[in-house]
Amino acid sequence: MRVAIVTVGDELLVGDTVNTNAAWLGQRLDERGVTVGRVTVLPDDVSDIARVVNEYRAASDAVVVTGGVGPTHDDVTMDGVAAAFGRDLVESDEVAEWLAEEGGYSADDLAEGTTQIPEGARMLPNTEGVAPGCVIGGVYVLPGVPDEMKAMFDRVADEFEGQRHHTESVVTGEPESALLDRLAELRTRFDVTVGSYPGENVRIKLTAADEETLAAAADWLAERVEPPEG
Repeated sequence: MRVAIVTVGDELLVGDTVNTNAAWLGQRLDERGVTVGRVTVLPDDVSDIARVVNEYRAASDAVVVTGGVGPTHDDVTMDGVAAAFGRDLVESDEVAEWLAEEGGYSADDLAEGTTQIPEGARMLPNTEGVAPGCVIGGVYVLPGVPDEMKAMFDRVADEFEGQRHHTESVVTGEPESALLDRLAELRTRFDVTVGSYPGENVRIKLTAADEETLAAAADWLAERVEPPEG
């Protein structure tokens, strides 16, 4: 399964808010064996959201969009997703009923637009907040507030499934440039994916579908690199 992540918010682009949602979603999807093919940050702009959602849903099995969900002036993600599908935003009886029964909100308590989702979308309840999310045509729209986003994703996590894999790391004090030949030979010998992450020491992350293959590859590499410094 291949998924694209789209995070929406002017505050992300200018660095006022750190984009922790993208990192969290990437980790959770990776744990489920899902390939994350794109991570994109967009401004609060309806046309940009519609264009990118259309592009990504054509190339992916699903698109997860976070941020810009709610009734305030710059919460335009629902508008953008609706535009991507050529749909209108409509008042959802399901959203209104859920907010009344579970949240204790009457219509007078809610800001205009709170109960609107794209026509034909499936509502996703917000157990940690107010503004709902939705699913339409493989596009999952989640809030930007991290606690709300995480709780809502957990409700649909089982809808994301791929080839589960195993990982193991080998740490060395050698620089990345000195490891190129051994890493190339490693990939030739074993059916593993290799990632290299520099720092005080270099961490080499190995990923494989088979645990025995992974263990053999890690042992082979560990025997051929210098131990970490310190």
